[in-house]
Amino acid sequence: MPKPLTEYTAADWSHLRPVLHGIKRWRYARVTDAYVQQPARRGDVAALRTCITGRRLLTTIAFNDPEIVERQLLAVRRFVPGPIHLIADNSQDDALARDIEAICEALGAPYLRLPANPWTRRESASRSHGAALDWIWRQLVQPGRPDAFGFLDHDLIPTAPCDPFEPLARQPVHGDKRWAGPRWFLWAGYCFFRTDFLDRTRVDFSQDWFAGLDTGGGNWEAIYSRMDPEALEERPISRIAIVPQAPVDECYVERRGCWLHEVGFDDRPDLKAEKRAGFLAMVDAAIGPPT
Repeated sequence: MPKPLTEYTAADWSHLRPVLHGIKRWRYARVTDAYVQQPARRGDVAALRTCITGRRLLTTIAFNDPEIVERQLLAVRRFVPGPIHLIADNSQDDALARDIEAICEALGAPYLRLPANPWTRRESASRSHGAALDWIWRQLVQPGRPDAFGFLDHDLIPTAPCDPFEPLARQPVHGDKRWAGPRWFLWAGYCFFRTDFLDRTRVDFSQDWFAGLDTGGGNWEAIYSRMDPEALEERPISRIAIVPQAPVDECYVERRGCWLHEVGFDDRPDLKAEKRAGFLAMVDAAIGPPT
């Protein structure tokens, strides 16, 4: 939904930004609408719809990283038993997608390769991610009717027993809140919903940069604007220095409750390899290395 016209300044109007934003929103929505009607490239969607009915569905959006997907699958299996854990592969690299599929097959995890995403090469990773979430909502959750569902980033890994669905017994949604001025939404990397709470709701996991909202912020008007954010439970989030020679504000991972988050973007790309090694060492200390 567009932000109110009253929030645009005189300078915005002089540059016709409200009109241009409206046109762009319409175009983004039409592209995503076409995308979510496309069939999966790999995997049995019909069988998954049947399998998830009345269950809890945990979906990881994977992207070009077999190594981290394998660690997450092992960790979720050990520490978050119960939900169906689906790997929904949004990778653009065919070889890496094959590797991810092979890992899922070896570990007995359900796998879907999503349709070729229209935003991956054209615009932004965030818009690509939001379209992937919308595909899962329309192709699996709506027709399959799980009791509850949630989304994970692939680099968010549990390190102790936990049940991310448990707060849904007391509230209809659960996750990590992000703010953009007066607006808020649940971070797309860790968000959970009771399915029946979204009945008759126009669900939209897209971003809305014009209102300052990242992936998942498209649900502001339909879901979050009608809720009291202070009534939702929160988990502690902290930064941990991961490379000895780099200060924490330049290279870090996050501890989100009992989960570790590698964090994809920081100010020291030159330390990427060291950061990954340090992150995997922390994960393996909790779950053991893959065999």
